[in-house]
Amino acid sequence: MPTAEKVAVVEELAEILKQAKGIYLTDFTGLSVPAMTDLRKCLTVEDVSCRVVKNRLAKLAAQKAEIAGLDEMLTGPTGLVYSDSDPVLPARLLTEFAGKTNGRPKIKLGCIGGDVFRDEQLEALAKLPPREILLGQLVTAVQSPLSNLAFCLQGILQKLVGTLHALAEKRREEGEGEAVS
Repeated sequence: MPTAEKVAVVEELAEILKQAKGIYLTDFTGLSVPAMTDLRKCLTVEDVSCRVVKNRLAKLAAQKAEIAGLDEMLTGPTGLVYSDSDPVLPARLLTEFAGKTNGRPKIKLGCIGGDVFRDEQLEALAKLPPREILLGQLVTAVQSPLSNLAFCLQGILQKLVGTLHALAEKRREEGEGEAVS
């Protein structure tokens, strides 16, 4: 029979899983206590949360939050790393930290918007630039063709104005030439 404390933990985890934009299951095995403390500090500075979870309770919370695909990776020591703002930031931070600490923690899987990411997909996510840079690249990609179109249209209008001006000059000269004869 479940205790009230365990029910509360499942409820809390389910709420976290529903609210989080990016969820990552990690294996912290082999990470020293000072390294784990450094990782928690690094994550907290970036507004990313981290907590060690019991697999059975996490499975129940995932079912309650209606998130599929987490069950198979909820084995062994499991850490839940999540962000309520940037879904890719935890993957980037965990990968950077793992590069400094001999590959630990290991990301088991990631879940963004109901899609589950593993192995190479996680590496690709971690290599994505921050959101602000991606938005800047998008603006540049949209702006470039528009500014090129504006320059082309400006050139066409200048040629039209030049042609009309030349035609007006020619008619004025022709008009003056006929008046003299």
